[in-house]
Amino acid sequence: MTEAIDASKVEQLAGKVIGDVAGAMAVFMSYLGDQAGVYAAMDGAGALSVDALAEKTGLNPKYLLQWLGSNAAAGYVTHHPDGDLFSLSPEQALVLSREGQPACMQGFFQSVISQFETQAEAVETFRSGKGRPWGDHSTCCFCGTDRFFRPGYEACLIDQWIPALDGVEAKLKAGAKVADIACGHGSSTVLMAKAYPDSTIHGIDFHEPSIIEARAKAAAAGVTNVEFQVASAQDFRGEDFDFVCIFDALHDMGDPVGAAAHIRKALRPDGSFMLVEPLAGDNMADNLHPLGQIFYAFSTTICTPASLAQDVGLGLGAQAGQKRLTEVLNQAGFSNVRRATETPTNMVLEVTG
Repeated sequence: MTEAIDASKVEQLAGKVIGDVAGAMAVFMSYLGDQAGVYAAMDGAGALSVDALAEKTGLNPKYLLQWLGSNAAAGYVTHHPDGDLFSLSPEQALVLSREGQPACMQGFFQSVISQFETQAEAVETFRSGKGRPWGDHSTCCFCGTDRFFRPGYEACLIDQWIPALDGVEAKLKAGAKVADIACGHGSSTVLMAKAYPDSTIHGIDFHEPSIIEARAKAAAAGVTNVEFQVASAQDFRGEDFDFVCIFDALHDMGDPVGAAAHIRKALRPDGSFMLVEPLAGDNMADNLHPLGQIFYAFSTTICTPASLAQDVGLGLGAQAGQKRLTEVLNQAGFSNVRRATETPTNMVLEVTG
């Protein structure tokens, strides 16, 4: 029996697909403009002709014309029909040009581009069902991840997340021993070191190239109350930590129960563990929205493969939800888990006991 096709539903879905393809190309074009310095040149420069922008950037005007057309159609730059001029509004500049601002999306875009850069490996991993280690991704992935998360940490970590925890801020101001697990390029480590000069912040990551970059960032920032080590969350050195934190990484671990259990042993009896994870509901139906779509996609090519490449390979995924995360933490021996605060993209869990 031939299945009936609803032509209106086909048209509706095809229209959405065209929009999605347009969005994919907008991300690519925006990344080109970021890397070539076009947005930076347009920021605050007013309305420019193609030739004027070419002179300002040193780029080929023929390429710029096509790029500007794509960006204008996407709403990423503003086209002025009188005179065929182009400008970057303050809002467009904030999202596309102003590095370090929480609204800037270029780190997000760079992370997406990194997945296309190694698409053959992603396809093979998906087909095989095997894991793919974090270190197998391109350097663009590591840089994009840091670039995307850093502005959010700068906006929230010191002023919102840590103050939402019970008594932690006072300890850090007085001088505490802190472990930043899976610290990556060390942006969160350096932020805490600057904010709490009487505390010692230990940045820990199993990816040695990231630790090398983290040490360089700490040196450039002039902070001396930091220490770094290459180790996993299950075997890092140290004890009697007053505070341990993990930012957007527990779900990437093969053995998150083992990691949390090791953290519990390394904490002082009155110590606290702050777990920051992507915001998610406890059921897939709760996460079927654009942000959930993005998190599930990155989880398909980065998070779950990284977990499956490690011992145990639990594969929590980036949309595990608080209920599942609490189960993991309870299995590790922690008795108290509460949501201290949240942002539009993250939940912040305070873990004790």
